Amino acid sequence: MMKNLLVTGGCGFIGVNFIRQLLEETPDFTGRIINVDVLTYAGNPLSLADLEARFPDRYVFIKADIGDRAAMAAALDAYRVDAVCHFAAESHVDRSIVRPDAFIQTNIVGTHVLLELFRARREKIRRFHHISTDEVFGSLGPSGAFTEETPYAPNSPYSASKAASDHLVRAYHATYGLPVTISNCSNNYGPYQFPEKLISLMILNALEGKPLPMYGDGLNVRDWLYVGDHARAIWTILARGVEGRTYNVGGRTELPNLEVVRMIADQLDQLAGPLPGGRPRRELITFVKDRPGHDRRYAIDCTRIERELGWRPRESFATGLNRTIRWYLDHREWVEQVRSGEYQQWIREHYG
Repeated sequence: MMKNLLVTGGCGFIGVNFIRQLLEETPDFTGRIINVDVLTYAGNPLSLADLEARFPDRYVFIKADIGDRAAMAAALDAYRVDAVCHFAAESHVDRSIVRPDAFIQTNIVGTHVLLELFRARREKIRRFHHISTDEVFGSLGPSGAFTEETPYAPNSPYSASKAASDHLVRAYHATYGLPVTISNCSNNYGPYQFPEKLISLMILNALEGKPLPMYGDGLNVRDWLYVGDHARAIWTILARGVEGRTYNVGGRTELPNLEVVRMIADQLDQLAGPLPGGRPRRELITFVKDRPGHDRRYAIDCTRIERELGWRPRESFATGLNRTIRWYLDHREWVEQVRSGEYQQWIREHYG
């Protein structure tokens, strides 16, 4: 019965898909969404611009930084927020290696600001859900999977900052009794993803005949989760999750990065035709020096959310990848807006 749900970072990849799913495909959510996003390079309000016209009484956007205590307090009070879904985070490992400061500020300090505001409004806000990553658990060997009891062992500034924010959320439940839930997800892919992550970058590079850079030997393994399945999982946890509980969310699809890129190349050869001269796109794969602290393997055991809440992924990797590739082929205008920086000009014109 949430009436006013504050979503932080809702103009990012997962946030966009979550908001769209709630407003367009979730009949048991009838409330209002207040989307707060500072609009960094990966935050694109154009991805949600149509919702303001289609759902004028149910969607509100506020440009603000989660670390701005006054702005966040004003949003919580003005819109009588009764639940929070916290996506906002710096999330790209490579960027965290080059410039970790922003990750500390947003992921740790920003989360702390939200928790303090939540604590001061304990009687008004009934649920705070925090979205995290499987990277907090570190690297797995050739077997086994991360469970909710796996000890944290982050290996990059990004994963360390997310681990710290997870611990803060958990501590505010244990210390102050705040009604929180946490989810740790595996690698997401799907529509509206900023073209810097593996699948979105490789789709666009392959489509344009550009090199497909592959770290190391390409055999690092990830568990892939279609973003629509993840959005359903988050709503399920918000609606029915047990206070203080952590839920792992995975796609039960472990694949080496090299195999993923080969699948992308093959599907694009089928959907868009091969490269000039009939060259297969697999020939674009180029091995490059591995990045520092590159975890070898992730795998998520999502038994708890399946058993306790009845959620399961609907998309296989093959069907999810096909949907994703077709979306990028059908939305070249969105891609060009992102790559050209046109959306940033739109942001300046509308939000200063």
